[in-house]
Amino acid sequence: MRKIELAHLVVLVLVTLFGLLMVYDSSSVIAFEQFGDKYNYIKDQLVWAMIGYTGFIFFYFFDYRKLFNFALPALLGALVLLFLVFIPGIGSEAKGASRWINIASFRLQPAEFVKLSLALYFAAWFSQKEKGRFLAFSLLLGAILLLVMLQPDMGTASIILVEAITVYFLSGGSLLYFAAAIPVILGGGYLLIKSAPYRAARLASFLQVDRSIEDASYHVRQILIALGSGGLFGLGVGNSIQKYSYLPESVTDSIFPIIAEEFGFVGSLILILALMFIVWRGFYIAATARDKFGKLLAGGIMSFIGAQILINLAAMTILLPLTGVPLPFISYGGSALIVNLSAMGIVFNISRQSHY
Repeated sequence: MRKIELAHLVVLVLVTLFGLLMVYDSSSVIAFEQFGDKYNYIKDQLVWAMIGYTGFIFFYFFDYRKLFNFALPALLGALVLLFLVFIPGIGSEAKGASRWINIASFRLQPAEFVKLSLALYFAAWFSQKEKGRFLAFSLLLGAILLLVMLQPDMGTASIILVEAITVYFLSGGSLLYFAAAIPVILGGGYLLIKSAPYRAARLASFLQVDRSIEDASYHVRQILIALGSGGLFGLGVGNSIQKYSYLPESVTDSIFPIIAEEFGFVGSLILILALMFIVWRGFYIAATARDKFGKLLAGGIMSFIGAQILINLAAMTILLPLTGVPLPFISYGGSALIVNLSAMGIVFNISRQSHY
């Protein structure tokens, strides 16, 4: 393994280990309140991290070119999982959203697997020359986005849209088609926001964030308090106040404000730079891949990971309205961690095959 690849791997492992630390740190209080066991969340996350790195190792040594033949089955399997969330007794609902599948004690979020399967399918499809495929591409993408929005999960739908456009562009497709569709996309997004009271409330809080903090939405207010309390160097590991049930979703989507509170601006910046390095290196691997399939596959994977990082951090710093998007490699959640680490194994495999 070359030095730059080793550095890439070390940063990825360190970010994951830091994520485990922060899952335990941010969850210990609420885990004890909910389950009587302050280690409840971290025990789950440790198991998922081990499964994720098992997937990473497998895909690192499994020739990525063989994945070409699994593109269609993977997509069909992901679509079946998306349908299953709406079936009573299989799909489960939480806070008005049907995004999970529960079978016995086994729980997964199909949308996470859709991201990887779409990257694989689009890479296989677009690595072959074909004229006039934009309509078929749009219909497939529209159907998937509709299924995700019905859950509803606007954050994940936005990530999938970015992923699809990125792969289409990397394949040599013209972005003029998407430029023409921008008004439709923006108009549709606005109608979806206005049609759901909770989305409309999030948009209102975002658009009026400059008003008095006492008048802002509770979630936004607690995020701002956490970011401000951290200052330059933070309050220190374990000293967060917001983790005492003040900040909603402090273990999942909103774990970054806890990090900012405890490690301050400097610590947050180091984490952001580490995540940027992982994404930059991934896109570099895509750019230098030996074949088009590897280029598109690595590009698709890094686009959905990079988009998720950007959307989460932008929402947690009030640059975007709040969305239910976790921070990759950091937030609590099994499906996302397993998929992201396995996907990174594919990216590292593409790098290994391209430089040896």
